[in-house]
Amino acid sequence: MATEVTVPTLGESITEATLGQWLKKPGEAVKADEPIASLETDKVAVDVPSPVDGVMGEQAVAEGDTVLVGALIALIQEGSASTSATPAAENKTAVAQAEKAAPPEPGAAPATSGGNNDALSPSARRAVQETGIDPSTVDGSGRDGRVTKMDVQAAAANPAPSVSAPAPAAAAPASTANGRKEERVRMTRLRQTVARRLKEAQNTAAMLTTFNDVDMTNVMAARAKYKDLFEKKHDVRLGFMGFFVKAAVQALRDVPSVNASIEGDEIVYRDYVDVSVAVSAPNGLVVPVIRDAQHLSVAGIEKTIGDFGKRAKDGSLKMDEMKGGTFTISNGGVFGSLMSTPIINPPQSAVLGLHRIDQRPVVLDGQIVARPMMYLALSYDHRLIDGREAVTFLVAIKNAIEDPTRLLIDL
Repeated sequence: MATEVTVPTLGESITEATLGQWLKKPGEAVKADEPIASLETDKVAVDVPSPVDGVMGEQAVAEGDTVLVGALIALIQEGSASTSATPAAENKTAVAQAEKAAPPEPGAAPATSGGNNDALSPSARRAVQETGIDPSTVDGSGRDGRVTKMDVQAAAANPAPSVSAPAPAAAAPASTANGRKEERVRMTRLRQTVARRLKEAQNTAAMLTTFNDVDMTNVMAARAKYKDLFEKKHDVRLGFMGFFVKAAVQALRDVPSVNASIEGDEIVYRDYVDVSVAVSAPNGLVVPVIRDAQHLSVAGIEKTIGDFGKRAKDGSLKMDEMKGGTFTISNGGVFGSLMSTPIINPPQSAVLGLHRIDQRPVVLDGQIVARPMMYLALSYDHRLIDGREAVTFLVAIKNAIEDPTRLLIDL
């Protein structure tokens, strides 16, 4: 007996995903709640757990395929890997039952056992192309003996001893006339979404960027003085993001339009600050949200950011943690960026870009001295935020960072 594994509910308004990677192969033992596949959505990667103990059976879709919520993607067979390595025919019977319970694919024509390519469904033809299996050598388990995608995959996974199945064609890089090579890799769903949203921001917002620089001397001194005590008490390292988020919260309170957004012909002002922080993940940039940052201490902010960073790397961020956000801070300085013009994260109206800290000559009291300086960049939607407000906001950030006491006495 086989247990079906289907695509779980992925969150509000998300109806499909891409199967990014199979974590278990057919014939491998699995335990209940153990991840067997990874799905890529528009925002994060989601693991699909096995509903029962058993053996990984047939895989209904291939890596890179688009799947809908509720769709069958695999079967889990009863038993253990050592005692019940399920024969291909038994697996195909279970899959056929699942297929018969669902409507046939549009345009799919019935095929006889050992059918030809013309009689195969689109998904089965694709499986034939990917695996190199000759469909005439496959016993069909679909309606009227039709060869299904699962039949082809089963034949590829369990080739008959007397038949030498053609090996799948290797995806070799294309060669040019000069012997140079190119490789084409399909964009992940996350990267496609990032590309689409960034282009939408450029097309919709009247985007402009203003710059300032900030002397990091006092913040660096405070961090050096208290970092060990801070880590000992709060079990998290003291970074610069805690200071910048606190400074941004105060500046957003003074310049509320930077924390607002345009909805239709209305401007939405907010009395709360949900700060989106851009962090690096294996599949691209993700932007989890620090909720109600106006109520958090520097320690609370650092703990939240640290947790986001760890879970972004292992792909365990949740959908709800990626939604919302009223203002974004992007720290390109950790990668060595000197200056940039960050792009707004719609429907937000502004984004603050932080950059690397360099020793640069500045004039203080008539003397040229070297100071640790950082460029700040604020990209904003000029439809809502005027230049005066953008400059006022950046100056408020600059003042708070150059004199961190302001953060304590609420100036």
